[in-house]
Amino acid sequence: MAYSDKEIIAIKELLFKIADDELIIGHRNSEWTGLGPILEEDIAFSSIAQDKLGQSLAIYNILHELGENEPDELAFGRKENEFRCCHLTEYPNGEYDFSLMRHFLFSHAENLRYEMLAESSFEPVAKIARKFRGEIKYHIMHADTWINQLGKGTEESKNKMQKALDDSFNPALGIFECGSYEKELAEMKVFEGEEKLQKKWLETVKPVLESSGLIIPKREKWKPGYGGRNGKHTEYLKPLLEEMTEVFRIDPEADW
Repeated sequence: MAYSDKEIIAIKELLFKIADDELIIGHRNSEWTGLGPILEEDIAFSSIAQDKLGQSLAIYNILHELGENEPDELAFGRKENEFRCCHLTEYPNGEYDFSLMRHFLFSHAENLRYEMLAESSFEPVAKIARKFRGEIKYHIMHADTWINQLGKGTEESKNKMQKALDDSFNPALGIFECGSYEKELAEMKVFEGEEKLQKKWLETVKPVLESSGLIIPKREKWKPGYGGRNGKHTEYLKPLLEEMTEVFRIDPEADW
């Protein structure tokens, strides 16, 4: 299928935010390597991080095929305001409860996004979406299991997970910040849109949380963490990028 220049721009906008989300949360998850609360979680988060980075690479490759720079340059050579990741991915790991809740909220959104994209008219992204859903299935199983166990655990574990949910919910709503080309993407049948995705996400995560004894903040307290999709980020992204790109900046032409 041939696309106009405007349609290609719309597709690129969608792909950049997905790839940047994967890259940044993948880096955050990798920071648990060697620091997990138990060995199994150390291994689990390292594996999940590796999956996220692989997924970001696959999408950066599609962007390269659409005329953008090489994947390494896209991942490590852009300025802070050129990234389109949502705020949720940028926050430091903090305590394990926050990282785990972020993992739960993000993975469900990611899974549903790829479920929608698996039917996309843009075949390159539909193909990888079908592949990635197989990987993310295990991320979902991991997240759901721990949310359930800790929510139903001790009073202390339940309180910590509730606080983690309260702290991460508004940033998580920022995942669904609408882009400039929502209408065009829907008309092309490339992607149904962020509003539909958010609705599906709420319908999915709410029952899991409630069965674990956790409560989503009341709607009047919802203040979505918007801005990331337009290059307006938290104070945490710049230092993360400086750390993440340190080796690349030594010699961008080298094969790492």
